[in-house]
Amino acid sequence: MCGIAGIFDLYERRPIDADILSRMNDIQSHRGPDDRGIHIESGIGFAHRRLSIIDLSFGHQPLSNEDGTVWVIFNGEIYNFKALMDDLSRRGHIFRTRCDTEVIVHAWEEWGEKCVHRFRGMFAFAIWDRKQETVFLARDRLGIKPLYYGLLPDKRLVFGSELKALLVHPDLPRHLDPLAVEDYFAFGYIPDPRTIFSSVHKLAPGHTLTLCRGSVIPEPRQYWDAIFEPRALELEETIEKTLVEKIREAVDIRLIADVPLGAFLSGGVDSSAVVAMMAQLSDKPVHTCSIGFSDPAFDESNYAQQVAHRYGTDHYHAQVNQDDFGLVDRLAGIYDEPYADSSAIPTYRVCELARQQVKVALSGDGGDELFAGYRRYRWHLHEQRIRDLLPLSLRRPLFGRLGRIYPKLDWAPRVFRAKTTFQALARDTVEAYFHSVAIISEGLRNSFFSEDMRRDLQGYSALEVLKEHACHGPKHPLLQVQYLDMKTYLPGDILTKVDRASMAHGLEVRVPLLDHPLVEWVGTLDPSLKYQSGEGKYIFKRALRPYLSDEILYRPKMGFAVPLAAWFRGPLRERVRTVVTGRNLTETGFFEMKSLQRLVDQHLSGLRDYSAPIWSLLMFEAFLRQTLKGESAITHESESPFRKVV
Repeated sequence: MCGIAGIFDLYERRPIDADILSRMNDIQSHRGPDDRGIHIESGIGFAHRRLSIIDLSFGHQPLSNEDGTVWVIFNGEIYNFKALMDDLSRRGHIFRTRCDTEVIVHAWEEWGEKCVHRFRGMFAFAIWDRKQETVFLARDRLGIKPLYYGLLPDKRLVFGSELKALLVHPDLPRHLDPLAVEDYFAFGYIPDPRTIFSSVHKLAPGHTLTLCRGSVIPEPRQYWDAIFEPRALELEETIEKTLVEKIREAVDIRLIADVPLGAFLSGGVDSSAVVAMMAQLSDKPVHTCSIGFSDPAFDESNYAQQVAHRYGTDHYHAQVNQDDFGLVDRLAGIYDEPYADSSAIPTYRVCELARQQVKVALSGDGGDELFAGYRRYRWHLHEQRIRDLLPLSLRRPLFGRLGRIYPKLDWAPRVFRAKTTFQALARDTVEAYFHSVAIISEGLRNSFFSEDMRRDLQGYSALEVLKEHACHGPKHPLLQVQYLDMKTYLPGDILTKVDRASMAHGLEVRVPLLDHPLVEWVGTLDPSLKYQSGEGKYIFKRALRPYLSDEILYRPKMGFAVPLAAWFRGPLRERVRTVVTGRNLTETGFFEMKSLQRLVDQHLSGLRDYSAPIWSLLMFEAFLRQTLKGESAITHESESPFRKVV
């Protein structure tokens, strides 16, 4: 895995500032501690940091074709590079290395922009074609690898793997985008292609951008999308067999490495499935890694140990104190943009632990989106059955009024409150799903945004992100929310979290369940094979019964979690008061500070649980202080967070 950065003069061939490009490169040294390289021509500069995984002796980047007219910088892995290399060699291309990077150069020469259709893997890369005076940017289909780009006032374009690389350039405008602020406080992250800065964009998953000197920046072009087109039902036994074969093959092609390789093992279904396949494909014990927590309510390490014992893995386990809040401030420097998924803390720790043993780790990320594993899907489908009984024109006034009377269903029976809400029934399908995934409700967001902020939004709501994607996706209620998650939550939250946490430690993470041929095949399955009788991942779990116990397959989902509410009423109490009502948030003009004060008071008194909004505000303030103002982090971290190692 690597970090890339570049500067391209869109209209002239002005000299590239080598010092700025070098600093853009080196600020991403954590992504590639093994090697660095820079290539500069008139009006174009490429920079690269390398984490050596394959062909350790060669593969230095930037890398060119034979005559130096095509150059590439690349972050990721092309898993089918050997087959492509053979194909391109037969077509007359000459290779100097045995690494996947050189395949991209010759694939561009052979197929141009369509080369991305040939690649199976995770990638973000940039190509400079001197003859065409063109820069070509591409990002993989699911958004596993990141790519940011922004236009400077003097018509130069800067790009990089992380936002911090672009922020090195002194001419990059740093105006905060109010729409991105609204998105952040709704989702807890900023969905592609928007970033916190109005001058910078993320290249969206499955998109390319072709920049020709002398032309304006075009809209990115989509080359792939997740398609959900269920085919006729087959025998479940046949589907189960095919599914296991496809997962095994997706794992197998991700075992290619010239460095130590292992896997995350949480004890959940997805990571356990990956480890089970790895164990069958390896003639040596698989290296597995997990972390546990001192609080049993958050600890699932016992399940990881069960899987490790069954498959005889070389299992490495550490326990982290549940009060591991030393990372609260450091996260802002890792993620660059405001990012409010608190599971970034344990994710950072498990990557830290894994890197002590291996340089590449496989994970089970993507299984919930692919096979409908989230609990919220269950509630959404339950509510949808009720919504289908009445038209929206009747539901909206009826349940809307009930929702206003009992906005939290405080007087409703607990069993009903757990399954549905009046607010959800008063909305259409996409609005209802937005209501369920928003970390801060629209009403609460509006209450703590200032009048100036609401005016700047001009009626915009983060709901529009989901509505725009829904226009292009399936209409079946389950497939629709799966599609929405694959366009937003998966790349914006899950994959961003893992990329930044792993790269902070120079660890490459591969995600076999997001192998795009597997994703495309699963898209042809009938929804009933994903969710049946109240059970998500129905066919996935049935297919894995020969490999995992029922205790692993059918236990309640836990996931990484941290006790935010207790932290904010305990060891972080004073910090919450100081930060949430302090100078940095006040100076933005985004917030109604009296509302923030009430929010803090009600949480600290125990009247309400506002841990999600408070965490979001803490992370936003840390972004303002560190990324925008360049101030130092406030750290409370001890020398080692790990209590014991097994």
